[in-house]
Amino acid sequence: MVEASLNRRVFLGATALSGMTLAGAGRAMADPAGGGSEEYQYEIVRTEAEWRAMLDKEEYNVLRKRSTELPKSHPLWNNTADGIYCCRGCDLTIYDSIWKVELDKGWLFFAQSRLNSVLMGIDGKPPGETTDPNAPPAMIEARCRRCGSHLGHILTVEGQTLHCINGTSLQFRPATV
Repeated sequence: MVEASLNRRVFLGATALSGMTLAGAGRAMADPAGGGSEEYQYEIVRTEAEWRAMLDKEEYNVLRKRSTELPKSHPLWNNTADGIYCCRGCDLTIYDSIWKVELDKGWLFFAQSRLNSVLMGIDGKPPGETTDPNAPPAMIEARCRRCGSHLGHILTVEGQTLHCINGTSLQFRPATV
């Protein structure tokens, strides 16, 4: 799991720097694990024990510990069905399939989220805040605004600013006819 996070950080970090101009607004959001310097009150608050009881180990690591799934490891990464994508942590509808962008990178990509569904924050140290030359670059983190669960990152890929999302963070609901 750590290797996957580092590989994704290397892959995504190269494109994330072009999106860092968007990051300033996200610094005020608190870390869902409680480590942020500013407070944000999520609508849904659970204890660590409650989160662990409702999520399996991988889901817990991704949603609560900000881990990253291996590329192409979740069946939603290349799902093309019409429907909606909801937060696995609280069931908030976050993405519509109409905004999904098909890229062969191994994660889900969306051009945008539903209004007021995603919060942004800094994942890692912003440029100039670390002296470690081996530190992964900071990225813009995407979180569920209702429960604070980690979804993925917002970055520039192939010239587009996109939400790069872990399938583990979401539940898909097919469109009804």
